[in-house]
Amino acid sequence: MVGKWQAGNLPAELTSLIGRRAELEQVRQAARRSRLVTLTGVGGVGKSRIALRAAADLRPRFSGGAWLVQLSPLVDGSLLPHAIAEALRLTDQTTRPMVEVLAEHLFDREVLLVLDTCEHLVGACAATVETLLDAVPGLRVLATSRRPLDVPGELVYVVDPLPVPPPGTSAGLGDAVALLAERAAETVPGFDLADQDQDAVIRLCRRLEGIPLAIELAAARLREMPVEHLADRLDDRFATLRDDPAALTDPAASADPTAPGVSGETGPPWHQALRTAIGWSHELCEPAERLLWARLSVFAGDFDAEAVRRVCADELLAEADIGQLLDALAEESILTWLPTGAGERYRMLDTLREYGAGWLRGLGEEERFKQRHREHYLSLAGKGAAGWLGPGQISWYDRMVGEHDNLRAAMEVALGVKDGLPALELAGTLAFFWYGCGYAKEGRHYLRQALDLDTRPGPALAQALWADGLLAATQGDADAAEARAAECELAAPEGDPYAATCVRALRASAGVIRGDLVQAMAESEPSYTARWSGEPLTIAGLLALLCRAHAYTVDNRIDDAIAVLEDLRSLCDERGEQLMRSHGDLLRGQAELSAGRLDAAVSYGQAALRTKRRLHDSFGIGMTVDLLALAAGAAGRAMRAARLLGLAQRIWSTHGQAQASVAAWVAARKGCEAQARDLLGDNAYTVAYRTGFDSDIDAGIAYALEPEGEGLHNGGPLS
Repeated sequence: MVGKWQAGNLPAELTSLIGRRAELEQVRQAARRSRLVTLTGVGGVGKSRIALRAAADLRPRFSGGAWLVQLSPLVDGSLLPHAIAEALRLTDQTTRPMVEVLAEHLFDREVLLVLDTCEHLVGACAATVETLLDAVPGLRVLATSRRPLDVPGELVYVVDPLPVPPPGTSAGLGDAVALLAERAAETVPGFDLADQDQDAVIRLCRRLEGIPLAIELAAARLREMPVEHLADRLDDRFATLRDDPAALTDPAASADPTAPGVSGETGPPWHQALRTAIGWSHELCEPAERLLWARLSVFAGDFDAEAVRRVCADELLAEADIGQLLDALAEESILTWLPTGAGERYRMLDTLREYGAGWLRGLGEEERFKQRHREHYLSLAGKGAAGWLGPGQISWYDRMVGEHDNLRAAMEVALGVKDGLPALELAGTLAFFWYGCGYAKEGRHYLRQALDLDTRPGPALAQALWADGLLAATQGDADAAEARAAECELAAPEGDPYAATCVRALRASAGVIRGDLVQAMAESEPSYTARWSGEPLTIAGLLALLCRAHAYTVDNRIDDAIAVLEDLRSLCDERGEQLMRSHGDLLRGQAELSAGRLDAAVSYGQAALRTKRRLHDSFGIGMTVDLLALAAGAAGRAMRAARLLGLAQRIWSTHGQAQASVAAWVAARKGCEAQARDLLGDNAYTVAYRTGFDSDIDAGIAYALEPEGEGLHNGGPLS
């Protein structure tokens, strides 16, 4: 059943797009003729800007929306389907291959995907795109890449530089001049093209060959020198290149022929004008700015000043100077400043990052700073793990999700070390992130690789095994959870109480998934007995309590279930923890529903839903909406029940395993569906169900959170 879909996630344009009318029309026409259009061209020529504007123009044609997938931070091509799912806000937690989940999720939808910066993942992009295009008739893809994907049916559009004025013409002609004028006006107060040396303006734009990034870098320098001086400096730079052929294949040498760099065979395909503009801009930077530029290349995506201080500062770059250096690089257009609700962050364009990486490599410091980056994010993960079950949980959620690209980069570096311990430590420490932030499938991807590298018994191995077992349980994989429990027991130091709690929690979870109440009760007993012992609160201990409460509810021991959940709520409230408390509120709602206390069931269900919405817990949202549907059905409010069932199914369609395949939950939903259909009749039920399924998810959740008035028992059978 197809529902209306959100418009997408295309970002707002921060600067105006100069010219490109013809190119945009040609790309739009190409997208109508071919289901895959790849924009190619040299770095900095504007492929991404054109693709995003074209996608925005085309978006009304796609009922499923237009979605941007930024690939530059991604290193592991096998995670490409995960990156697409993340952009689509699809949080499948099953064990199925993500590309299959994507194909099923997109089937019958009309969607435009924009895959930006594919050149370093061409093979993975080609395979994934071909699979999705074959499986999803309504899918179209706009890709940007320095080289084609070579997929059957691909239409390749080459993006050329902006036109520049021919010799002897007015400086007012040409989009390249217009871009220089507009960016210079943003940089230099009172800048007016008419007041400038017109010949110098034309000469500058011609030297830069109309490449937008090169022109923007030059415009940023106009605050320091007049345009004629700028043009002269570039002329000198080109003369240096002509006299030094080696510089043509060495981006670092274009700024300093004696400096170390990378060879043209392994570096990016540098266009001479762009290489010259970047190298010349690099030369104009202060030495400390150049050094920071190089070191910043180890970051993926965006980053904050605190991370830069921890990773990049040393005896050569004082920690106290980092903020000023970041501001200087932003003023020079080397960095993009990104104000966010969580504070200031920065991003570097891929082409500029590659240039900095070449310098870092040439200095012999690439490995050192990649390891410092990994160590910083391991430290951050450790702090997040310690603070997760506390009052800062939501802040940690926001922070860790914001650092997802850098966590991936750190994991890739850790996996590249011969000693497997760093990978085990990072992947295992991130258990709270994989579990609490909705990345179970990706977490298992990394944990499996880390566990293959190092099997030495010890705390790191035990933590990684627990983490993988926890995620397996989240995916409804009882066998894997139980297998990891056995391995964790063997790997942990003898007498380790934390590891013992983890092992029992995994076995209790396996019992819940299989419907084995005896096992769930037996394995959760020690955690229940020790709940007020003063031991540190852990995810494992709270999970065991949740398993016990579930077993009591299914066994119709409602008072016992409520007693466990009251204890869990108190434990969480003492520390300000919210996620596990919301799990408890969900189970409390189920227990109250089983006891026939419908108002209480709705109250606890809605409390759980508010928290789960804030933490983007799609599984929990699906479960709580199911609960509210069941409560409405039990009250005879069949119309509301049908609408909530439709909404829940819509949410499950973005999650994967409905009700985690727990038999009791699946049976309860089916019973509610049958009851509502009997009360309403097939036609009315279908209309109400589709209303819920077709609604915007946020609007649907708002409906689910509406007050129930005077009590459920007062509602009419069709209300």
